Amino acid sequence: MTLSVDDIIRFLGGLDQTAQLTGVSAEAVRKWRQARAIPARHWPKLIAATGLALGDLPGSARPADVAPDQAPGGATAALVLADGTIFWGRGFGARTAPERVPAGEVCFNTGMTGYQETLTDPSYAAQIITFTFPHIGNVGANPEDVEAATPAARGLVVRQDVTEPSNWRARQRLEDWLKGHGVPGISGVDTRALTIRIRDGGAPSGVLSFPEDGRFDIKGLTAVAAAWPGLEGMDLAREVSCTQSYSWDETRWAWPAGYGRQTEPKYHVVAVDYGAKRNILRSLASAGCRVTVVPATATGEEILRHDPDGVFLSNGPGDPAATGEYAVPAIREVLGAGVPIFGICLGHQLLALALGARTFKLARGHRGANQPVKDLDTGKVEITSQNHGFAVDPETLPPSVRVTHVSLFDGTNEGIACTDRPAFAVQYHPEASPGPSDSHYLFRRFVQMIEGRDAEAR
Repeated sequence: MTLSVDDIIRFLGGLDQTAQLTGVSAEAVRKWRQARAIPARHWPKLIAATGLALGDLPGSARPADVAPDQAPGGATAALVLADGTIFWGRGFGARTAPERVPAGEVCFNTGMTGYQETLTDPSYAAQIITFTFPHIGNVGANPEDVEAATPAARGLVVRQDVTEPSNWRARQRLEDWLKGHGVPGISGVDTRALTIRIRDGGAPSGVLSFPEDGRFDIKGLTAVAAAWPGLEGMDLAREVSCTQSYSWDETRWAWPAGYGRQTEPKYHVVAVDYGAKRNILRSLASAGCRVTVVPATATGEEILRHDPDGVFLSNGPGDPAATGEYAVPAIREVLGAGVPIFGICLGHQLLALALGARTFKLARGHRGANQPVKDLDTGKVEITSQNHGFAVDPETLPPSVRVTHVSLFDGTNEGIACTDRPAFAVQYHPEASPGPSDSHYLFRRFVQMIEGRDAEAR
C-alpha cells in the first residue's frame, strides 16, 4: 500500500530526523510535504533509511497497480504523465477523442494575466500549459487579444473552475473559445504540486484526456505519454510558420482607439516567421517600419530579394538545433550581406547558432511575465516576458560576440551582440503581450542600428 509523505515523515521521527536519516536538507523534506510527492532522485536514500519497497513511496506506483480506469467521483478529465502519475480534475473546453488525445510537454507559466495571448503564442506548440495563477478565464476571451489565428498550446491545466467573464472587452466565455478552437482544459488540479514536480524533476511528457463518455484507458494514456518523443530534436517552427509572404502595417493597441496603422514607414524590415506573435509585428510597425513577413524556410537569397533595411528573427517553438538546419544557412547569408539583424527567443538562439555557438535544453524553462533580467551594459534590471525551454551556451560564443543580458533566476544567457557586425538578440519577449513593457526600447535600438547603417551608406 502506498504511504503518504506525512506517514513516512512520522515513521522516521519527524522532519529533522527524516532529513538526517536520508541525507537531504530539511527544506527538501518540507518540499516533499508541500508537493505530497517525493522526487525519484531521493527514493534510493529513502528506501535505505526506511526499508520500504518502491511501491510504498508516494508517486512511485504505476496506474496499473493503484488507479482504476473509472474516474473518481466528480472527475471528468485527467492529466496523465509519462511516469504514470495521474492528476484528476474537471474538464472544460473541447472534448478529446480516444484516437487523438493531445500529448506534449507539460510546462508551467507564472503569469497572472494574459492567458489568451499565452494560449495563442506559437512558441507553446506541442505543450500543455499549467497556469500557476489560480484565476484563469475570469476576463473571458475577445478577438483582439490573440497572438496567432489559432491556439498553439495542446491543453491547459488550472486550479479553480473557470467562472463567468467579468470584463468589458469580453466577447466569449473562455470555455466557448476553447471549444471553438479544439483545445481541452482541466480544472481542480493541485497546480502547486504539479508545478513543484516540474520544477524539481523537469518538464515531463503528458496527455490531457477529457472524453465524451467519461471512460479513461489509463494504461493506454500512459503509453501515449511515454511514447511522446519530447522537444529535443523537434522542428516545430515549420508547423506554425506562415506558408507565404505577406505585408504587415498594424501598430500596437492604444486607448481608446485600439490598433492603428503605420502609414508613413521610414524603413523596411523583413521578419522571418518561426512562430511570430502579432504584437512583435505591431511593435516593429510602431517603431516606424514597413514589415514583410516571410516563412521560416525562406533562404538567405529570398530574404535579401526584398531589399530589407533590417531583418528580424522571430520567436518560435521547438529545438533550435533542429530548426537551425535550414535557418542557420539563411541567417549566415544575411550576416554576410551586412544587413542589421535583431532576434528574439528562438530567433536569439538561431542567431547564436549561426555565429557558431551551441544551445541546450533547460530542465524547466522560463515561462511567465515576471522574469528578471540584468542588462550588463547599463546595470539595470528589466522584468520581462519569457517563454522558452532552450538556452544559448555562452561558453561556446565566439570572441566577436559578447553577452549583453543574463537571467537573475538562474544566470543563463538572455542576450548577445556582435562586435564586428550589426546584429543583436535577446532571449525574452520585448513586445510583451502579455507582460511588462520594460523592454520596448529594444525595437528603437534596432531602428537606430538601421539608421546607423543607412547613414554610413550615404
